[in-house]
Amino acid sequence: MKTDITITAGKTPAAGARGDGVTRDQFLNLFVAVFLPMFMAAVDQTLLATATPAIAATLGGLRDTSWIAVAYLLASATIVPVYGRLGDSRGRRNMLLVALSVFTLGSIACGLAQTMPQLVAARVLEGLGGGGLMTLSQATIGELVPPLERVRFQGYFALVFTAASIGGPVLGGVVVSHVSWRWLFFANLPLAAFAAWRLCRLPAGERHPPATGRTDVPGHALFAVGAVSALFWLTSVGHRFNWGSPVSAAVLSLAVLALGTLYWHERRHPAPFLPVDLWRQETIRRSALLVSLFAACLFAMVFFLPIYLQLGHRVSAQLSGLLLLPITVGQVTASLTVTRVVRRMRDPQRIPAIGMSLSSAALLLLGLLPPHMGLVIGLGFVTGLGFGTVMAINQVVVQTAAGRARLGAVTALNSLARSTGGAVGAALFGALVFAIIPDADRQSLLQRASEYDVELVVRAFHHGFLFIAALAALAAVTASRIPRVTLWKQQAENDE
Repeated sequence: MKTDITITAGKTPAAGARGDGVTRDQFLNLFVAVFLPMFMAAVDQTLLATATPAIAATLGGLRDTSWIAVAYLLASATIVPVYGRLGDSRGRRNMLLVALSVFTLGSIACGLAQTMPQLVAARVLEGLGGGGLMTLSQATIGELVPPLERVRFQGYFALVFTAASIGGPVLGGVVVSHVSWRWLFFANLPLAAFAAWRLCRLPAGERHPPATGRTDVPGHALFAVGAVSALFWLTSVGHRFNWGSPVSAAVLSLAVLALGTLYWHERRHPAPFLPVDLWRQETIRRSALLVSLFAACLFAMVFFLPIYLQLGHRVSAQLSGLLLLPITVGQVTASLTVTRVVRRMRDPQRIPAIGMSLSSAALLLLGLLPPHMGLVIGLGFVTGLGFGTVMAINQVVVQTAAGRARLGAVTALNSLARSTGGAVGAALFGALVFAIIPDADRQSLLQRASEYDVELVVRAFHHGFLFIAALAALAAVTASRIPRVTLWKQQAENDE
């Protein structure tokens, strides 16, 4: 039987007995070593949302600036399962250092880019590292901390991810207002150096090599083609090409064919890189669906609430970014609260269901009530409260269900579900809004805000909020049907 892993006083993480705690000094040691890489990867997903006009002024190609974000998202989502498998087989700390190195090289290339295609290519490289930072950071905590204590860490994970995702546009706007946008990338260099130094002080961790040494090259290729095609279609349909156009049909067909072939191939390969067998566990399958729905709601609000405020309430771009903070405050408050509740009650099942129900009600009111800035702020805070109950709980549940030998694989699946759900939610929200506003897309809306009827814009976005409210309600139902997981049991019991 394998022993649980925790942290003993004054030492690096090591085997410990059930009930061992984590002191403040040990927590800070893990925080700066593991949470900083995750923050760097998460903030890069949204950091450039308010910086794109400045980038376009320097490099040109305003129509192609959306690819700055899409390239990072596509690369990150595609590489996540690869890092999950390599982390399990070669050591999660070592692979985290590799991902940090790739991310740093990508940041240097972004800061030095002289043309828009160069910047997009550099963002692909940065995303190839960022996908590993997100996945392996969480898997490393899963390896070093027992499940009950892990709830505390996952609460801070959710806090860091939320602050990075929503605070990114605010931080980007402040930086480009005072210095060059290139410093958004160059600032990663000292942070990466500090994070690497702290990571080297952690133990290398366990390795769980696969039963066979065969490499699943066809699986990697099929997944890359399928994921890139699907995410490209979801982030481009409705504004880059029409829903019923031949291009749309070709891209969607390629995605379906590649992913269908991948599923058939992975079920028959002796060492599949994508652990399809994990989906057979009801806890993991329903948890992944919950994360996808939650991410769809979150990223739709992050990307489109500032546009709604600029067009429907005529506020400035900088103020619209700051008005995302009520959602952040709500998420942080809920994340810190639910971790304390779970550590005492040791029953996480009901919390995400209650939280997403709360978010659904707030989004429903946002879509039905007359537009008023006070309502946007108040309901944004309540929406954030509901969102904050998901990530802090869900990651621990799936890691406990999968066992320590599959920590990297199941964390990668969860990260993939979040990335895919976020892309789907943002794409569908945008498609709905732009379908109601004639002859409009995101870029033209921002450039010609004064030309559009405020009432028409508000009505379009309110339909979008109602759609997100429905997704949040579906997430609440999904959360309520996840099988009960008892987090106070030793991790070893899951590995017998």
